[in-house]
Amino acid sequence: MIRSARRRTLQLAVGGTAVLLTLSACSSSSSSDTPAGASDSPSASPSTKLSGTVTVFAAASLQESFTTLGKEFEAAYPGTKVEFNFGGSDVLAASITSGAPADVFAAASPKTMKIVTDAKDATGTPVTFVRNQLEIAALPGNPKKISSLKDLTKSGLKVALCAKTVPCGAAAQNALTAAGLKLTPVSYEQDVKSALTKVELKEVDASIVYKTDVKAAAGKVAGVEFAESSKVINDYPIVALKNAPNATAAQAFIGLVESAEGQKVLTTAGFLKP
Repeated sequence: MIRSARRRTLQLAVGGTAVLLTLSACSSSSSSDTPAGASDSPSASPSTKLSGTVTVFAAASLQESFTTLGKEFEAAYPGTKVEFNFGGSDVLAASITSGAPADVFAAASPKTMKIVTDAKDATGTPVTFVRNQLEIAALPGNPKKISSLKDLTKSGLKVALCAKTVPCGAAAQNALTAAGLKLTPVSYEQDVKSALTKVELKEVDASIVYKTDVKAAAGKVAGVEFAESSKVINDYPIVALKNAPNATAAQAFIGLVESAEGQKVLTTAGFLKP
């Protein structure tokens, strides 16, 4: 009974978002201007029967929260299945523009989303659904006594960074540049989870990741905040894809992400509201 009630609640949350989107589109149909975030793709309503697989390409930092939302989506819409491809946003964007079949793309920066929109592989305008802030992940107990971004430049300290083409890497480089610091890491990692794993395995002393990754590590690393991170906060946009195999379900999943229920899951994981 509890699960059924929760299912109905989620259906209303997702459906309610879809209805609002539909009403918004209708109210502006007489105007030549298209509001930001509007989409021509169909949306689900509480009475819509959804089925089949929804394939979501999402930034690696979304892994825990999106996995939770995927399970909630499947519970709300029996007969559906959500499959995820998590990774560096730049690699995911390249896969989409190369023809990889997917329904939804959630990127960790507007720059990587632009790769997809410039290729005209998106439907409608991407909408920012959360934001994320950098944090230093140090070894448990912080034995190297790292307390600032500058400390990462100390001689003998082993640091891993995300690749510069990945949103977390680009943000880290911007923070270092703003602080007038130069840092040569022992490795550049393909996504933020790989950079975090380097610390968890004690292969490096520290890495620059997101606050959400430090929180998801649940004590396997020590989080160290640094002042420069407030100037390089990343916006996360989401959009349905042009050739989505399951377009209706794609819109319903985005609806869940933007709903109060979805936002609760994301902010609990440490993401900032858009």
